[in-house]
Amino acid sequence: MSTISTPNGASRRNLLKGVAAAGAGIAAASVSAADAKTPTPTNSGKPTADRLTMKDGTSLYYKDWGSGPAVVFSHGYPLSSDAWEDQMFFLLQNGYRVIAYDRRGFGRSSQPAKGYDYDTFADDLAQLVNALDLRQATFVGHSMGGGEVARYVARHGQSRVAKVAFVSSVTPFLLKTPTNPNGAPKELFDSFRAAVQVDRSQWNLDVTMPYYSFNRPGAKVSGGLRQNYWRQGQATGFLAAYHALGAFSETDFRDDLKKITVPALVVHGSDDQIVPLEISARLTAKLIPQAKLIVYDGGSHGLLHVDKDRLNADLLAFLRG
Repeated sequence: MSTISTPNGASRRNLLKGVAAAGAGIAAASVSAADAKTPTPTNSGKPTADRLTMKDGTSLYYKDWGSGPAVVFSHGYPLSSDAWEDQMFFLLQNGYRVIAYDRRGFGRSSQPAKGYDYDTFADDLAQLVNALDLRQATFVGHSMGGGEVARYVARHGQSRVAKVAFVSSVTPFLLKTPTNPNGAPKELFDSFRAAVQVDRSQWNLDVTMPYYSFNRPGAKVSGGLRQNYWRQGQATGFLAAYHALGAFSETDFRDDLKKITVPALVVHGSDDQIVPLEISARLTAKLIPQAKLIVYDGGSHGLLHVDKDRLNADLLAFLRG
């Protein structure tokens, strides 16, 4: 999840219900991650069946299925690689090698005391790509993961990149600043950090309603999907859950996106209550020279599941194009 809402709109009120229930008005406390003094492991950079050890000792969990052209998936907040299972299975059946990983601190990866910033996330991704020797791969990022794809290209270039795709992405920049007046105020993200501290479990459950647009009249609510989001969110470590909120809201990806010259697909829902279309995908598509924007009418932030058949078809067409 990349938790943001329109600064003065109804979506913001919906998203903050969980915060209010958990204790509205509580100021976000400053949490500093202690430096981890982890010796560099001797097996750094050597992948096993489902693990890769980063240079600082962090163990990254990943899935690597099939053969053929490689597609690498970066997940959203506060989820894990499990969020991509519908797309991975579909593309696997269509002849692609699919790789997804749990970001440091998320899912089954280890939970270090530091490194919850996009430079580190991108470097972790680069180490995985290099260790698996992926070439001419397509990189797909959902929500927070979109920023990871953009920063990876900016820091590590496009020598291993064939195409990129952004789905409900946090790019280009969410925070309101003098140069980004349409962004959301920092106080909004402070309230999310407060919710993490007060009752993270309840917040992870409450936010599923606007996340999937289950709060809209006539919506078919899936209790199982809500529980699956909650399961993944609770598996994420506390430090990752807290500090990643600052990472995806305060990182400016505008210059990163300008460095992408390979073909790009940008997919977003018109009813995304978490990352509104007008301050994200429309701007992202304008910053990438070879970008194609597809807007799902009425689509939520959770396109991976609610609109999985359409998304799968669009991704396959993009890969084959």
